[in-house]
Amino acid sequence: MNKALENGRNARKAAVYGLDLRKSMSNQVAYALLVYTAINIFATVGAMHDVGLQTGALLGLCVLVAAIIPALRKFERRWTRLSDDEAADEARIPAYRRDLMFLWVLAIGLPVALTFVFKAIAVSV
Repeated sequence: MNKALENGRNARKAAVYGLDLRKSMSNQVAYALLVYTAINIFATVGAMHDVGLQTGALLGLCVLVAAIIPALRKFERRWTRLSDDEAADEARIPAYRRDLMFLWVLAIGLPVALTFVFKAIAVSV
């Protein structure tokens, strides 16, 4: 009974304060995908153009399509499956922040790492 009352309070808090971890994570995934794509286009493709790797642009696109979009969708699905009460539960905020940090490290770090890989390939060739 206490659990049900507590869940009801969390749902009311979400309505009053707008706490919905599902929507927030979905928005963050969309923003991270945009940032990843922008960095991938400007950094990685620029590095490949400087190096002269013609097929590198296709490889970068394949990495984006084959790995990032499904990975981010799976990552997002973990949060979108929450019920209304679970999405408003403040006890989930540390897990949300952990996942958010991982998401942004991946979105920024992967294209930067790809850029370094392509430049390393160019130096060795």
